[in-house]
Formats: sequence, C-alpha cells, structure tokens
Amino acid sequence: MKRRVYGVETEFGINYHNPDAKPLTPEEVARYLFKPVVRWGRSSNVFIPNGARLYLDVGSHPEYATAECDNLLDLIAQDKAGEWIFSKLVAQAQQAMAEDGFHGRVFLLKNNTDSKGNSFGSHENYLIPRKTEYRRLTEILIPFLVTRQFLAGAGRVVPATEEQPAHFSFSQRADFVLDAVSSATTRSRPIINTRDEPHADASLHRRLHVIVGDSNMSETTQLLRFGSTEIILRMIEEGVIFGDKRIANPIRAIQELSHDMTGQTLIQLATGETISGLDLQEFFLEKAKSFIAKEGPHHEHVEPVLELWEKVLTAVRSEDYSSIETDIDWAIKHKLLVAYQEKHGLDWADPRIRQLDFTYHDIDPARGLFNVLQARGQATRVLTDSDIGHAMEHAPATTRAALRGRFVNETHARGEDINVDWVHMRANNKPIELVLVKDPFQTESEKMDRLIELLGEPDPDYQHPDWLRA
Repeated sequence: MKRRVYGVETEFGINYHNPDAKPLTPEEVARYLFKPVVRWGRSSNVFIPNGARLYLDVGSHPEYATAECDNLLDLIAQDKAGEWIFSKLVAQAQQAMAEDGFHGRVFLLKNNTDSKGNSFGSHENYLIPRKTEYRRLTEILIPFLVTRQFLAGAGRVVPATEEQPAHFSFSQRADFVLDAVSSATTRSRPIINTRDEPHADASLHRRLHVIVGDSNMSETTQLLRFGSTEIILRMIEEGVIFGDKRIANPIRAIQELSHDMTGQTLIQLATGETISGLDLQEFFLEKAKSFIAKEGPHHEHVEPVLELWEKVLTAVRSEDYSSIETDIDWAIKHKLLVAYQEKHGLDWADPRIRQLDFTYHDIDPARGLFNVLQARGQATRVLTDSDIGHAMEHAPATTRAALRGRFVNETHARGEDINVDWVHMRANNKPIELVLVKDPFQTESEKMDRLIELLGEPDPDYQHPDWLRA
C-alpha cells in the first residue's frame, strides 16, 4: 500500500491502594474514573474530539483506541494523548473518591500484566489490501513477531517458580500468548487475531489485528515497533521472497526467547532447521535493508527505523545495552532496575524490584518512573509535549478521523445526542441523516456538512471538559 492506516488499542491496568481501609474493586474504581466520560458522552463507550475511542472494556479495563493515522508520529502522539487524557481522569476520580470518603490512591498502569497473573493487551491495527494472500502474510509475519520482542518488548520481572528463579525478560505479553493465529482475543490469545472487521470497504481492505505486542511507554520503542512491522508488511505486499521461515512451535519459541536475554535460544523451523531467535530477527532486518536500498524509503521515518532496528540487535548480540538504554523500553527498565539492585544489594526476587517494574508503567506524570526518567532526559523522544497536546484535541488531518473529530466537536457544541462508530456518524434527533464513511482516507463529506448545517448554530460558550483539553 502506498499509504497505510495504523491504529493501536491499549488496555490499562487499574488499581486502588489504601492500606488503612477496605480495598475497592476495579469495577468500583472504574465507575469513578468514567463518571466524567458518562456525564459528557452519556456512555462509557465514546468517540472523542481527536477521533479516538475511549471506553471501559471487559474486566473493568479502561481502554483507549487511537484514531486512524497514516503517519507514524501521528500514531505515537495519538497513543500518548490517551495517557494524558486518562491521567486527567485519574486526578478527577481521586478527588471525587476523596469527597466520598475514599482516601486511597488510584493507579493506572500502561502495561500488560498484574501481580495476580492476569494479562491485558495492546493491539495493533494495520490496513492491508483485501487481495493480500492472508496465509502467506501470516506465515511470514509470525516469525518476525515472535522475535520482534527484542525490538519492542516492555521488559518484565518474572517471579520465581518451582522451575526457575526470578529473572528479567524481554516481554510482558509473551508468556500469555496461547496460539499463533485465531479469531479469539481472550480465550486463546493468539499472535494474530483473524477476526475480519475491516471498518472500511470490505471489498478493498482488510484490517490486520496484531495482539501480541507489549504496551510501550517509550516513543522511540513505538517508532521501531510500528515502523519495522509496516516495512515487513510492505515487503510482503510487494511479493518479496523470504523463504520458509515458519516456526514449528511459535508459542514455545516466543516464550523461550522472552526469557533468554542473549537472544541465542534455538528455534526449530518447520523445515527441520534450527536458528537462533536473534539470527532470525537479523534475517528480517537484512531483508528490509536490501528492500529499502532497492525501492527507496517510502516515508521520512524509514531510515531512522532501520538504524534503530540494527542498533538494538547489535546491543542484544553483544549483551551490552548501553547504546539503547534511552531508546528501548526493556533496556531503559533493565538499567533502572539493575542500578537499584546494585545500590541496595537486592536480587530479582525482591518485592521492591517488582514494585519498581509496575511503577515504570504508571501514567501519572509525576509518579510514574518512565515519565520521571523522560523528564530528566533519560528517555529519547521523537515528539514534543505540544505534539501530544495537539493530538489530545485534534484528529489526524489526513484520514477520516478528521471527519469524525469535527462531527464530535460540532455536535457537542450544539448539545446534540449522537451515535458514532468507526464508519458511521449520526445525530439521533436527525435519524435520516446518517453519514457513512467507508474510505479510511476520506477527509471531506458534503453530507456531513449538510447535517451540521441542519443542526443550527453552536453554543458560543461551549467548551469541552478539562479532561479533553491539553
């Protein structure tokens, strides 16, 4: 595809802590968190002015799905905007709970597992042509995704079991993946979810739904995660020959590789050959470099992605992570935890180390360890705060999210009750006027213009609530 739409859905872990009182359940805390959302949108499942979707998912997980983006930096900014929005909602929930006599603290974590062994996801979406041979795509993509944790894992302190001592691993999600390809998302937790919901013209498009990824705090990790995957997709679509790199047991491979920080664990391929996880990911990098050298970069972020891709794999091979300790989540976290261990004489099993692991993902700007490190210049950035603030309030201008964002803005300013999803927009008191946008790249709609005109003049004093403003 010459232009591709990306999106990412992030589920957040929620926790309430008050050592002096009875704990509240996640459901109770989530109700406080979403009170302002329901008050504004009359639902706990809403589309907001930046074109994104904000909702409460199964298991009381707050979830944020970015608007459609066709630029990597827009995607990263949209995702970060979700953190900022939820951070404001946490502050408001904290205040409302205190007024009701609950004086504990609310934590919202952008990670993938809790202390009880539950897992929640970070799902990537890529627009692909309907004509793409899906079986070939998955056969090539799964080996890449199995080893992509070297590039974009969030890092995890793994608790001790009878089989192994506590240790550090690349990925939070890897141990919870149960299948390679499946139409389910929770029962079997596959690497790739095959449910066919294109949210577009189904005769032209399909949505690739990757659910194996870790939630990332680092902007540069996100750039590499989405950027490297998009390059591989483009190569598949262009018919690049990869040879048979199918893994005999992808689930065993992804889990074993996660626990080997050298990357040298051998994987058996379907052909009977064996290859190390690191060698396999280096194979994909070399193919990508050759493809780009021949075809040329298709956007301005291709070269930085390739450079970071190579830098990460070089660091894993040398077992010297110093060159990527401000760039990649697992390496940033590893440096932080090892320094704390050495200062206090602790091992990986110490509960204080696991607590730091969780605190790394706290989205609170002053309390979350990643945010503290970034504020100190110890995490590389590709965005500015103004980029994220803009993404909080504005939809990407080059996809249909621009239409959705405008519709939400215009109708709320007129006090209208609306019904919105990824392809439909309707003002409920004008049921005949349904706006259908099946083209993900459409940015203008005469029908929507007419509908807004029918709704009359906006309230000149209307303002979106604070949690929707930068």
